[in-house]
Amino acid sequence: MKEILREIGAIARALDSISNIEFKELDLTKGQYLYVIRICENPGIIQEKVAELLKVDRTTASRAIKKLETKGFIEKRIEQGNKKNKLLFPTAKSLDIYPFLKREGEYSNARALEGFSSEEIDSIHSLLTRVLHNVEIDWEEVKKGHKRQY
Repeated sequence: MKEILREIGAIARALDSISNIEFKELDLTKGQYLYVIRICENPGIIQEKVAELLKVDRTTASRAIKKLETKGFIEKRIEQGNKKNKLLFPTAKSLDIYPFLKREGEYSNARALEGFSSEEIDSIHSLLTRVLHNVEIDWEEVKKGHKRQY
């Protein structure tokens, strides 16, 4: 069987490394840009949902969000009627850099898919969506404390 996940991982790490270098001047490090993008796209989102979107555990999300709040990229607001839920909103600082972050993502996407036909791009998207779905099943189970059977 081909090691497809190695290729996917290498692609993800390379793009993440590029972004971390390019966004350092914005005071964003170690994947923090992903949180800024998701919160800008989903103002009022709760921390748990951000973690789910990014496929990270709650502790990792909590640390990143705390740092972003300290740096002035996001603000937490208490949800009316539910004091447990802290809603996350982008600050003006995040909204100012969001177009740049979005352009970088679009550029990386276009660069990665350079030379592929529309049909091939549709096929890659469809296949990767299926791969993600398969992985999400295990991710959900492992998050609940279950072990996978190898």
